[in-house]
Amino acid sequence: MPRRVLVVRLDSFGDVLVCGPAIRAVAAAPDTEVVLLCGPQGAPAGTLLPGVARVVVWGAPWVTESARPVDDGVLDEFRTMIADIAPDEAIVLTSFHQSPLPTALFLRIAGVSRISGASVDHPGTLLDVRLRPGEDLDEDQPEPERALQIAAAAGYRLPVDDDGLLRVVVADARLPESVAALPRYVVVHPGASVPARSWAPEHHAALVNLLAQHGIAVVVTGSPGERALTARVAGTTAIDLGGATTPAELAVVLAHADAVVVGNTGPAHLAAAVGAPIVSLFSPVVPAIRWAPYGTRVALLGDQNAACRGSRARECPIAGHPCLASVSPDCVLRTLLDDFGVRPASPPGHED
Repeated sequence: MPRRVLVVRLDSFGDVLVCGPAIRAVAAAPDTEVVLLCGPQGAPAGTLLPGVARVVVWGAPWVTESARPVDDGVLDEFRTMIADIAPDEAIVLTSFHQSPLPTALFLRIAGVSRISGASVDHPGTLLDVRLRPGEDLDEDQPEPERALQIAAAAGYRLPVDDDGLLRVVVADARLPESVAALPRYVVVHPGASVPARSWAPEHHAALVNLLAQHGIAVVVTGSPGERALTARVAGTTAIDLGGATTPAELAVVLAHADAVVVGNTGPAHLAAAVGAPIVSLFSPVVPAIRWAPYGTRVALLGDQNAACRGSRARECPIAGHPCLASVSPDCVLRTLLDDFGVRPASPPGHED
């Protein structure tokens, strides 16, 4: 029977995606099975990751989006879930501003005998393997590399032939018919999880119009809750896929794009995972060194020295949102044309 390792990442879609290389490192160990424990927002990303044998969904009370009370019912629920998984050990993956200790406490109470994580605070008996952020764990590094270090401390390393980049598996997904008919296109993804990370809708709409004027087809993407936004941005010139794709279908749309224009949000990491060229409209409320798309072709736009830098603000604390408002639609257009070589589709009857 294979050794079963529970890898835990309890927050958002993009947070789970950036743990992909660390999960592959665990899964590469001989006779090892990975069970991934995710929150409701992150679970759809977990289903796309190579190396995951099973995804289990649980809303943690200490994660903002869950906001559940901590009581005997929640603890009993967790114990039952862990008994069903029956892990031999657990690795708790967190970002620089998160603690693994609440999760580790629940895991220890549920009977998990070996737990690894990175903790600034002294863990007592909650962690068997501990990295100390700022001491033996560099905090100014990309999140995928941070997760890989935690996995390595637990004894799991990537095979030498694994490049360590983000990766997803979407073999059964297909392009929507409206997009498949396009010879080439640019994706514009205007949504973000919080307003402080969002480029203005009017800038997105202006960019779509500029691209259309240059004969470049545009596909606008977004979640079901962003349909009004994507409709506004797409206008009458772009294909609006707001709320119309599964995560796997979105991955395929991104993979076939000439380039993707996106803010600091989950689909930016999905675009990196499929190897798409990315124009990243990045607000510095969190550090770009940690959270910029972990891809091979990324153009980072936005004032990374703005006064909001490092604030982790959800609402922009500076009047006028200068870190992104300073980026004009024409600047993004020039980046697409000059840096990424985006061009219109060839006229009918001509070779591309």
